[in-house]
Amino acid sequence: MIVAVVLIGVAALSSASGSTGAAKTVKTGHAIGKTVLVNRAGLTLYSLSAETKGRFICTGSCVTVWHPLVVRRGQKPTGAHSLGTIRRPTGQTQVTYKGKPLYTFSGDHKPGDAKGEGFKDVGVWHAAVVGASTQQAPAAAPQPTTTSPGYGGY
Repeated sequence: MIVAVVLIGVAALSSASGSTGAAKTVKTGHAIGKTVLVNRAGLTLYSLSAETKGRFICTGSCVTVWHPLVVRRGQKPTGAHSLGTIRRPTGQTQVTYKGKPLYTFSGDHKPGDAKGEGFKDVGVWHAAVVGASTQQAPAAAPQPTTTSPGYGGY
C-alpha cells in the first residue's frame, strides 16, 4: 500500500515537471485591436520590415530597445503556426514568425501594450498579427523617425 502511494506521488511529480518543459514559446493576445503573438509574459511580439532573407538589422545597441525572443539551441518554438528559428549573429537561436525574427519592445510594460507598433528607424516595426501576411500596412499613427547606433544596416 505504501509503495503504491509513493509511486503515485512520483508519477504526479514527473508529470508536473514535464508540464513546465512543454510551456508554449508564444501565445496569442490582443493589441492594436487585433489578435497578435505575445511572449509568455503576455507582451506583444514585433518584427522589423527590413529584416528579410536572414539579414539581421537589429544588432548592437538595438537589442537594448528591441529584445530578441530566443530559445535554447535545438528547441522548437510552440504556440502558433508558422513559427521557426534563425541563428542570430551572436549565436543565439531566435524565434521567427513567417520567417521574420520576433522581438519585444522595451516600451511595453503590460499585456495589451503595443507602443512599438509603427515605430520607424531603418524599417518599420509591426506587431506580429496572427494570420496576417508579413507585408503589413503602416500604422495609423506612426512614431517619429529616429536613427539609432547599433543597427547593422548602417
